[in-house]
Amino acid sequence: MEVKVKTRYVRITPRKMRLVSDLVRGQMVGDAINTLKFTTKSGAKILYKALMSAVANAETKGKGNVDVDNLYVKKVWVDEGPTMKRFLPRAQGRATTVRKRISHLNVILDEK
Repeated sequence: MEVKVKTRYVRITPRKMRLVSDLVRGQMVGDAINTLKFTTKSGAKILYKALMSAVANAETKGKGNVDVDNLYVKKVWVDEGPTMKRFLPRAQGRATTVRKRISHLNVILDEK
């Protein structure tokens, strides 16, 4: 039984988030949780919360028939969301753009 979770409009760049998502792709849920707990990257906390939400959804959706120990991370991918554009004053009256990137995180769990 597949369980999907979408976390949208996360204020972290997709490039940083993909580094963390590559760590847990294909792992069992217990191993993925331990990996994320001890990873110092900023995206690990966000992915941890999404993974825990997916596990809770699996328990609720499965109505007690889902064994959490048999769940694994089937797919994880990070899409780019809208970019906030800000301006920074520079020398001689100029301004440069600062692009604050936003991510959309998708997690799919499945049973082995």
